[in-house]
Amino acid sequence: MNDWLTMIQEVGFPIFVSFYLMHRVETKLQMIHEALISLKVT
Repeated sequence: MNDWLTMIQEVGFPIFVSFYLMHRVETKLQMIHEALISLKVT
């Protein structure tokens, strides 16, 4: 938890939120990609 607080203090809250949201979008895009690949195979 201290690492997260240090990161927020160093880079600023908006940048931290942006990185968090990009990470969430990336995981969802990966799931969509895997679903499309599985549809293509069948």
